[in-house]
Amino acid sequence: MLKTRIITALILAPIAIGGIFFLPPMGFALFTGAIITLGAWEWANMSGIEHQAGRVAYAAALALLLFVLKGVPALAVLWMAVAWWLVCFWLVKQYPGGSDRWGPVPVRALMGAMVLIPAWVGLNHLRNGGFQFGDVDNSLLVILYIFLMVWVADIGAYFAGRAFGKAKLAPRVSPGKSWAGVWGGLVAVALLAMVASVWADAGMAEAFLLVIASLATGFVSVLGDLLESMLKRFRGIKDSSQLLPGHGGIMDRIDSLTAAIPVFALMITLLGWLTAGQILV
Repeated sequence: MLKTRIITALILAPIAIGGIFFLPPMGFALFTGAIITLGAWEWANMSGIEHQAGRVAYAAALALLLFVLKGVPALAVLWMAVAWWLVCFWLVKQYPGGSDRWGPVPVRALMGAMVLIPAWVGLNHLRNGGFQFGDVDNSLLVILYIFLMVWVADIGAYFAGRAFGKAKLAPRVSPGKSWAGVWGGLVAVALLAMVASVWADAGMAEAFLLVIASLATGFVSVLGDLLESMLKRFRGIKDSSQLLPGHGGIMDRIDSLTAAIPVFALMITLLGWLTAGQILV
């Protein structure tokens, strides 16, 4: 299993790096759109769509929605995403209560659109917006920062959870997660924000705001993970798919990012560090 995981990671890493950091805006939109479409195919399974034709149709419909959104102002979608993740907090907290309302297949399918579309919008808004934080003016570095935030939060949560994880976060959704893991992840995220602020030669006010924005994003990223875990538990499956040998599916790898990306993109836009604009320019 470990060998398979390593081989898969070695193959995917250069593809992901090249697609995210070296493509022009339209190529970036198509590349990220392809990833989101694969995620939609997996979400169809988590929604309870049993037949392959139905899953492909769902993924194709969501891909069409991405194209339709091409000229839509990004902020409207990002605000919708923030509202959605507030709803998700309540859904996860209530589980298994409330599942009679969101359990029907069409509702779970709609939930997929609410998760995946804002993630794509946020990514392309970050890629195409004018960015300025301290001495840094490269928007691609913001995308890298979000990835680092999620990875650092996971690492901090892992070690803090192993050392102090007695109080469970959401035992009916994900028994392995603890409140100690959440706090450990947030401490790691705060440290990352401070290091990034020093590296960018940001002022004290900017550094403080980055820490706050990063902490909020780190907390929301936990919801992304929990929401997918809740849907998989309700569906009775372990992984979203087996597309990535040794790693499960696309959604298993990007669940936290789907929450973190739109929330952080909105916050840094409101803070004036990222110029608001259309999804594609």
